[in-house]
Amino acid sequence: MKIEIWSDIMCPFCYIGKRRLEKALDQFDHSDDIALEWKSYQLNPDMKTDADANINEYLAQTKGWSVAHAQQMNQRVTDMAAAEGLEYNMDEAVVANSFQAHTLIQYAKSQSLGDEAEEALFEAYFIKSRNIDDTETLLDIAVQVGLDPDESHKALSSDTYAEAVKADIQEARNMRVRGVPFFLLNKKYSISGAQDTDIFLQALNKVWKEWNEQQDTVELSEQSDAACDVDGNC
Repeated sequence: MKIEIWSDIMCPFCYIGKRRLEKALDQFDHSDDIALEWKSYQLNPDMKTDADANINEYLAQTKGWSVAHAQQMNQRVTDMAAAEGLEYNMDEAVVANSFQAHTLIQYAKSQSLGDEAEEALFEAYFIKSRNIDDTETLLDIAVQVGLDPDESHKALSSDTYAEAVKADIQEARNMRVRGVPFFLLNKKYSISGAQDTDIFLQALNKVWKEWNEQQDTVELSEQSDAACDVDGNC
């Protein structure tokens, strides 16, 4: 059974959602029969990388918030992440466009290392405060997850993997996905947002039963929760 996950490296709820799904899979009897595929999505494709910018000031300027409000919002997601065992350093996050990071993920997927690359990039952005639009940083992450550095370097400038990023984004638009994380289980059941672990587990059991019974049609259901949308709201 397949789970497709649209996410952006810069989306704080996407990393939280990843952890909650993993916890659900740990409790799921058939987790060995689940294939995960990470799909690319950009919340802010026009973002300009500025490693010297302060993330709270950037958010205040782009969203019309006060710096204090930006800090409060970042603290809220930091607290949510902490509950899942993730130590976010949101105040130190680097303002960076995520397209190149997605290109690396697409190459990693071709080498059956998509999940490892997704995890490493989330960690780099949210915990280690690294610039995910920096080539040397991405190559370091590539080696970390077991990718060949030379081939990874070629991939970062490859039209093939860049087009794969764009194709994932277009697929999401075609399905009218308006925010991430977005989970599609066996192309029949969608979960929007970083749902609680119990919701993921219920969905896994439901779709597994229906898939295992090889039913022809299953009503598409959707659950919504914490997410980032295309208007930049988190």
